[in-house]
Amino acid sequence: MVKRHSDIAEREAQTPGRSRLELEFDRPALLGALFGQFDQNLITLENRLGVYIAARGNKVAVEGEPSGIARARDVLTDLYARLERGMAVDSGDVEAAITMTADASTEGLAVEAGGPPAMIRTRRKTIMARTATQAQYIQQLGRSDVIFALGPAGTGKTYLAVAQAVSQLVAGSVDRLILSRPAVEAGERLGFLPGDMKEKVDPYLRPLYDALYDMLPSEQVERRIASGEIEIAPIAFMRGRTLAHAFVILDEAQNTTPLQMKMFLTRFGEGSRMVICGDPNQVDLPDPSKSGLADAVARLDGIQGIAVQRFTSKDVVRHPIVGKIVDAYEGPNA
Repeated sequence: MVKRHSDIAEREAQTPGRSRLELEFDRPALLGALFGQFDQNLITLENRLGVYIAARGNKVAVEGEPSGIARARDVLTDLYARLERGMAVDSGDVEAAITMTADASTEGLAVEAGGPPAMIRTRRKTIMARTATQAQYIQQLGRSDVIFALGPAGTGKTYLAVAQAVSQLVAGSVDRLILSRPAVEAGERLGFLPGDMKEKVDPYLRPLYDALYDMLPSEQVERRIASGEIEIAPIAFMRGRTLAHAFVILDEAQNTTPLQMKMFLTRFGEGSRMVICGDPNQVDLPDPSKSGLADAVARLDGIQGIAVQRFTSKDVVRHPIVGKIVDAYEGPNA
């Protein structure tokens, strides 16, 4: 049987107890990047999916169980499509593509095959979804007024929100980008930190700066901060304001109180979008049961225009071992 996916030809064959699939690629110049240095990407696929892969010229043969072959085919065609669009492929992209195929086969969450990829374009890079949940989240970022993103660190909650905010700021669909965070971390108090107010709070806001510099050239970040187009401030600085035509992100929202969360949410103005990111299991307040994030989700979930996107350890994209660490800390012995 021969099928056609873009410029990749497929041939399937059955042998007793084993299946075999042959893929033929029309652009051999892309195959070095597809296979990885010393074929490392193919080796990763073999180890993770339990298949055997042999490459010769512009053809790749995959042998193994039908489910493993199908996932290897989907990963290779997805990565090849990235290369056709002029994007790079690294080991993280390979792991992400493998995870996406698992989500598609077991949870039905992935973007429909053949449909447009879930991505966000910024000045410095194009960010693509690395898990099916991230794909859903990217879609929510483009259409919902208020989005609560809940889940462990490393799942891309804040990073993708900043990417979407920068994309809309550059496109002109919002006038300002406002990034905020409660200055509460593991019981530390600002008064004991040296320096003026900016020097006191900047360490708490560093992850937001890092995400910005990933999306925009550094001179643009500095210029837009100086002009007020980009504002990074603790949540206390939001009181009394109306944030119109702005993309507003609240990070580490689990460390707000219910009153702080109510104050923040009611800053919402015309033409704005809000994203509230946090991990309900990492509350640093003196009384973790008084988290404004959990309170807000319980009150607002289900209201039209408000979306709640939940991430799990399966969506951790920093390194596979981070997801295992999250599971260990949230398991029955936690």
